[in-house]
Amino acid sequence: MNAPLWTSKAMIEAMRAARQGAVPDVVTGLSIDSRTILPGEAYFAIRGDVHDGHDFVDAALKAGAALAVVESAQAAKFALHAPLLVVDDVLEGLRDLARAARARLPGQVIAVTGSVGKTSTKEALRSVLSAQGTTHASVASFNNHWGVPLSLARCPAEARFAIFEIGMNHAGEIEPLVKMVRPHLALITTVEPVHLEFFSGIEAIADAKAEIFAGVEPGGAAVLNRDNSQFARLVQRARERGISRVISFGADDKADARLLDVSLHATCSAVHANILSHDVTYKLGVPGRHMAMNSLAVLAASSLAGADLALAALSLSNLAPAAGRGVRRALELGNGEATLIDESYNANPASMAAALNVVGQADVGAQGRRIAVLGDMLELGPTAPELHRGLAEAVKANRIDLVYCCGPLMRNLWEALSPAKRGYYAEDSASLEPQVVAAIRAGDAIMIKGSLGSKMKTIVNALEKRFSGGSARDDAAE
Repeated sequence: MNAPLWTSKAMIEAMRAARQGAVPDVVTGLSIDSRTILPGEAYFAIRGDVHDGHDFVDAALKAGAALAVVESAQAAKFALHAPLLVVDDVLEGLRDLARAARARLPGQVIAVTGSVGKTSTKEALRSVLSAQGTTHASVASFNNHWGVPLSLARCPAEARFAIFEIGMNHAGEIEPLVKMVRPHLALITTVEPVHLEFFSGIEAIADAKAEIFAGVEPGGAAVLNRDNSQFARLVQRARERGISRVISFGADDKADARLLDVSLHATCSAVHANILSHDVTYKLGVPGRHMAMNSLAVLAASSLAGADLALAALSLSNLAPAAGRGVRRALELGNGEATLIDESYNANPASMAAALNVVGQADVGAQGRRIAVLGDMLELGPTAPELHRGLAEAVKANRIDLVYCCGPLMRNLWEALSPAKRGYYAEDSASLEPQVVAAIRAGDAIMIKGSLGSKMKTIVNALEKRFSGGSARDDAAE
């Protein structure tokens, strides 16, 4: 059995809950999903947009949940002996528990946001800091109105470091979340034209990201991208929130964490940097210049949080990409292998350009080609056609041999491509899938990316099923 995370007494006090049934003394974890709950965990019956968690309380208890947190309006529908904590509102109860978790936490807290790279930067911080002390971080992309309080409430009291990802689609979403997290360090990876459907321009996006400064603890710091067009605006917003210490990262000569040189390989990078006046050289276990830039922020934040800089730099060699964010697979063809680069988790103009750069660096065989399979980038508002067309420059600059496109917006890129680079166009990913599967040959490197709504993961799944292989390696880089 795992170590206790909460006593039921502390949960009752934090959530102002009533006890019903034989509630155990402790719980070992928290869950909002009855399908994956582990024995000993507390199940929170969150009411979502599609499902009401109260419909799955019995299933959670049957699966071994120690107790369930339910709302008072529905408590009567459960057996009297069922172990329940009863609250007025389950999500608000989770938020109350999150605040209690933050109040008991003595360690350093880091909050991460940004238009691109939130999750990979959070995961890099988790990897680096875990080698130096008990570290807790958000799972996957749990960065919204329920993901942040759940991640915070799951934080063990003894954590030395805690990292929380905070996301948004609209203005006003970050501030209430960061006031719950109360970080010592607020890190913004970059500000780019994403979610333009909901914003008047990139300055408005910067202001929404700057809400992360609202919760920074007195004496805390902001870690910002000096190379970004919104750097000065973000510094101003940080000052307005009373943050006097701003640490910058980037290639700019004035950056506090400065990139001096980078050697890009197919599956890794060699980086030389100056981090807060310390010269460091390290191997980064994931490819791409954008990842090298974010590693500067990781090292700066780690050092500010009290970690050993040299050990942190050494740990970066162990990084691996998160699911759907650059994971590589070897596709086994009858006469050799092709490399699949799965970037299917999501997409916007900045992350699409970065992914095209990664496939541009990929190794290919003697007859191999660099292939991009691209689906629509969503939520870009009236500028969407222009932003899709604009990807043609990145395709050309990164030596992409063939481009396969799907979706009405990606039609704009398709029409901007030279005929020699056109692989195939389809209205949706399901229609594009057989064309891509049929086109692959030994030596190819194929990258697949699009917004979640474009459903590009279906093409990834089809390739993996048809050409089952393993993880791809770059022996030369090793």
